[in-house]
Amino acid sequence: MNPPDYEYLRKLLKDHSGLDLSADKQYLIESRLLPLSRKCGLPGISELVQKMKGGSSAIIAQVVEAMTTNETFFFRDKVPFDHFRDSIMPEVIKARTARKSVRIWCAAGSTGQEPYSLAMCLKEMSAALAGWRVEIIATDLSQEVLEKSRAGVYSQFEVQRGLPIQMLMKYFKQNGELWQINPELRAMVQHRQLNLLHDFSQLGTFDVIFCRNVLIYFDQDTKINIFGRLARIMEPDGFLVLGAAETVVGLTDVFKPFPDKRGLYRPSGARAAPAATAMPKIAAMAGR
Repeated sequence: MNPPDYEYLRKLLKDHSGLDLSADKQYLIESRLLPLSRKCGLPGISELVQKMKGGSSAIIAQVVEAMTTNETFFFRDKVPFDHFRDSIMPEVIKARTARKSVRIWCAAGSTGQEPYSLAMCLKEMSAALAGWRVEIIATDLSQEVLEKSRAGVYSQFEVQRGLPIQMLMKYFKQNGELWQINPELRAMVQHRQLNLLHDFSQLGTFDVIFCRNVLIYFDQDTKINIFGRLARIMEPDGFLVLGAAETVVGLTDVFKPFPDKRGLYRPSGARAAPAATAMPKIAAMAGR
């Protein structure tokens, strides 16, 4: 891949997905896009670039999806789910006793392991949540991974990654070498294709937002913008959960960290700056 093609792809990916590639990531683009080139019947990445420059929106969408990192597994990193079970939901249940409802957003839901892990946690609290309305919204840029999440079908390898055996036996049905989450849990999760770089206020207000392992791909200004918009759709006493490599510290004061709970934040009450009106096109990375 020649330098002009690499620079073109870097800019296209930044504008269309928020992915901020450094100058030394040429190997990553080659490893992801050479197979796509062959799939499209093209000899190499240069020809793929020419198709994009010719205005092929279908090729652009495939390139963005090919560069998306879809690494995920059930109860990934464990700690956020401990926080959800032991700290977040007890406070939410206490605070929402009158209205008996809770809304949760997985902002980079990928192939479903995160939202379904939350659904399993909530099922384990079914006695405390009797009569409650529970909503889990899972969004992602990739229609392909959302379709996999909707189906809730996973390989033996996928269910062995992080999923306790008792949860597997309780909430999944085996079909040959595959496992499918039971219909009751699948019904708890709503799926929507969403661009984090665009306005997401139409989703409504949330009590809990999981936005894990996606912001690491964005530059500082994009992170600040997203944090501001997340704060505006969160209940004043809501909870934000970030990935282990992500933080609001040094970027914004619209959220404040829990001093003793890594990755957990609450709205600070500070006003976020107005969101930029011109955001990049298409869709945000599906961070894992």
